[in-house]
Amino acid sequence: MAMIRTLSEALTGTSVDLAPGAKVLEVADLELSFGGTQAIDGVSFDVDRGELFAIIGPNGAGKTSIFNCLSGVYRPQAGTISYLGDDLLGHRPHAVAERGIARMFQNIELFDNLTVLDNLMLGRHLHLDYSTFSAIVYHGRAKQRELTNRRIVEDIIDFLEIEAFRKFPGGMLPYGVKKRVELGRALAMEPKLLLLDEPVAGMNVEETEDMARFILDIRAELDLTMILVEHDMGLVMDLADRILAVDFGRPLALGTPREVQGDPAVIAAYLGETDEDAAPLDAAAGPAADQTSL
Repeated sequence: MAMIRTLSEALTGTSVDLAPGAKVLEVADLELSFGGTQAIDGVSFDVDRGELFAIIGPNGAGKTSIFNCLSGVYRPQAGTISYLGDDLLGHRPHAVAERGIARMFQNIELFDNLTVLDNLMLGRHLHLDYSTFSAIVYHGRAKQRELTNRRIVEDIIDFLEIEAFRKFPGGMLPYGVKKRVELGRALAMEPKLLLLDEPVAGMNVEETEDMARFILDIRAELDLTMILVEHDMGLVMDLADRILAVDFGRPLALGTPREVQGDPAVIAAYLGETDEDAAPLDAAAGPAADQTSL
């Protein structure tokens, strides 16, 4: 697997202020409701630097609502969100992105008429620090920055193994490749925190294994902090350092994969079990556990 050298250097330059074990994100007593519906009810968690933190729960549990609060799409009625020691509440999505939080969306949001290369270059828009006139004449700072942005995008193409598709329009790509491009565009933003919203949704087994490999390589090579929302319990249990389980917006359990999968409240939420002696989540789910839709 090729190293993303240029991007790795850029990320190193933005993360020198983060000591190992430092808190990248701290969420406390988050509350969000829509009319009479409580989407998030007292959720609290924190994420350490370099950690792969996962949020799981049945459909409608509030996972995406939590992501929308983190990315500035929703503003919660109560609670706090601290990112690198700064209050994140009240910032619009573009301001959240400028602070170093990137999101890979559950629903693919590529531009169908743009090539893979151009879709990835869009992820560099936060780093265009030159004037329109400089861009038109393509000289000096504008040219230097364009070349740097292009090198980073080319590294991402190589890293995600999509060289064969680099000139393909987004609308012509196979589904699994579209998900990789979605991931690549988020990486192009040089994030300090990466939000992965169901990265393997709709993928077959081979595509899922490839995406898991890329996520592990991102962590190993870029030391990037990630929060994962995913229904594939096999993937979550294999990749996550810690897991938060939620149901109807309320936190059920927080801990290591082993602790969470054996928690009676989590088993009850997923499988309808109420017996404290029920089998752990992965064992109870049987051979289909890896693809369980929860």
